[in-house]
Amino acid sequence: MSDTPAMPDSSSLRAWWTEWAAAAGPAVMATGIISTGLHLTGHETLSRIALVLASLAWTGLAADFAMRLVGDRERWARRARTPAGLDAVAATTVLGTRFSTLGWQELAEALLALSAVLWPALLVTVLWRLRRRMPGEVFLVCVATQGLSVLASTIAGTVGPDWLAHAALVLFWLGIGLYALAFAHFDRGEVRKGAGDHWVAAGALGISALAGAGLVAAHHVDPYLWNNDDQDVLRDTTGALLVLDLVCYVLLAVAEVVWPRPRYDVRRWSSVFPMGMSAVAALAVAAALDVFWLKGPGQVLLWIAVAAWLAAAAGAALAFRSTTRG
Repeated sequence: MSDTPAMPDSSSLRAWWTEWAAAAGPAVMATGIISTGLHLTGHETLSRIALVLASLAWTGLAADFAMRLVGDRERWARRARTPAGLDAVAATTVLGTRFSTLGWQELAEALLALSAVLWPALLVTVLWRLRRRMPGEVFLVCVATQGLSVLASTIAGTVGPDWLAHAALVLFWLGIGLYALAFAHFDRGEVRKGAGDHWVAAGALGISALAGAGLVAAHHVDPYLWNNDDQDVLRDTTGALLVLDLVCYVLLAVAEVVWPRPRYDVRRWSSVFPMGMSAVAALAVAAALDVFWLKGPGQVLLWIAVAAWLAAAAGAALAFRSTTRG
């Protein structure tokens, strides 16, 4: 008998792709935000490797989105009616923000335009179908909105159109309101039994703090964007959001110890993203608000997120091997 391993058949690959496609958005978000964090801490080579991986995952996400839209409209609509459908918007904004920090403004602007086109229709569809006791993915209504704010303020701070910064400000306050709405519909029991996406509760606070930091930083480029009162409110709100994010992070980490969930699940990518986002939010707020002591905790949180990313990647590789062999 030959010892050559059998090639996986098409049904096995389809089964794996169906499972992986659901995690593609969170995987792009997790990898993209870790790329941003590595950039902020001076690890540029590692940052660009992560950016390449995020770009490849985003290509797969976009291909699956397009194939469902063209070839399986019912499945596309079924996903679009859930908060998970907004992960395409959130992932695109995270990737676009990283491209903007590299100076690739035309590409970042294209991704902003794409996100801005998708966001309203998907958001309204999801909000229309909100119900009580939803999983952590419900916070994607906030994450997608604040992702648009972050990308818009990043481009505004570089290229300089005031209207884009003011649009980012509107999205920032809207995102905070959507967080409150999502929290009202969130099943608190997910903290005990959730498979990973319950961490998005912290990620939404983190990206809100990052959006606030971006708006404060845009003021340094154009001091006439906000008056003194607006500037103070932005700074205070941003600081409060970061505190809430870190408190939520600690509570969720304690819950992982009290109710351990060691088995791999594709929803674990939705845990990695909030970990990375909390780190980046701490680093960005430290720079925007001149709270330099936050840099140390931000760097520690970043390497925790990197370790979580490696664990999720290893779990995904083992899952692929198991699925194709089965």
